[in-house]
Amino acid sequence: MLTLEELMRIEPLTGVAVPQLGTPESGKVRDIFRLGERRLMVTTDRISAFDRIIGAVPCKGQVLNQLTAWWMNQTRDVVANHLLDLPHPNVIVAIEAEPLPVEVIVRGYITGVTPTSLWTMYLKGDRKPYGVRLPDGLRKNDALPHPIITPTTKAAKGGRDQQLTCEQVVREGLVEENLWNQVQEAALALFARGQERARSAGLILADTKYEFGLDKGRLMLIDELHTADSSRFWQDEPRPGEEPRNLDKEVLRLWLASTGFQGEGAPPELPGDRAAAIAMVYIELYERLTGEVFHPAASPVAEHVARCLEHQADLVGRNSP
Repeated sequence: MLTLEELMRIEPLTGVAVPQLGTPESGKVRDIFRLGERRLMVTTDRISAFDRIIGAVPCKGQVLNQLTAWWMNQTRDVVANHLLDLPHPNVIVAIEAEPLPVEVIVRGYITGVTPTSLWTMYLKGDRKPYGVRLPDGLRKNDALPHPIITPTTKAAKGGRDQQLTCEQVVREGLVEENLWNQVQEAALALFARGQERARSAGLILADTKYEFGLDKGRLMLIDELHTADSSRFWQDEPRPGEEPRNLDKEVLRLWLASTGFQGEGAPPELPGDRAAAIAMVYIELYERLTGEVFHPAASPVAEHVARCLEHQADLVGRNSP
């Protein structure tokens, strides 16, 4: 694995400019260029927490991108997904699916420090968060009786996701009932597959987020899958009163919480050594799940990514009638 010092010398990828493709649609982490019926997704090294971009973590985007591609290739038998190609470690070529307006969070444990986390809500006395009845007497990081689905809205850029119940998703017309049933079935099956693989790597998949879309009426998984950004992975089953070792973005959330930042006001600056330490966590997760050694992309990454995107645009142009 790369050392802390080696990671600190790597320039993070915070964005890329490709004039012939125009201005990308930029999210917290990904820059998306639309190209006909395809989308070119650049996974940058930006990192966010509490719905705020905090800084950049070297190699993070590559880890997320490659891990998502690995998982999507492992789970095509569970549900279709939008992955077409991985032309660069930071780039995915994907089907231009129509996203469903709901994020699907599956939780196997009661945990978290954010305002929308199960543990935060439970600690405040809410025994029916997201419309799911929870028993009294649960402790932080306890396993739930069975995995549950806790949907949220998809907030616009700069906004915050709002809690939903599964009944609200249908009642408010966000997703048609039969389709929502398919979404729930796919999400729970993906979670079971993720937990199975995590266990074989000596890890626990505590919870995760899925996004789905439609391509010509066909349901498919989009965005990312079982990464350190979208999921909580633990080293061991936590003992009562103890915190698990996190191999995910929770290490950033916990550090931010330790500084007193909970999403309000200006976030603290992310030091270079802290960013590199977070990168090491992401890389460890990638290597343990995939069984592959991580190799950083060639530098300068932004230049190589731009050339890759230009090549993809040229390919589409040559194949157009």
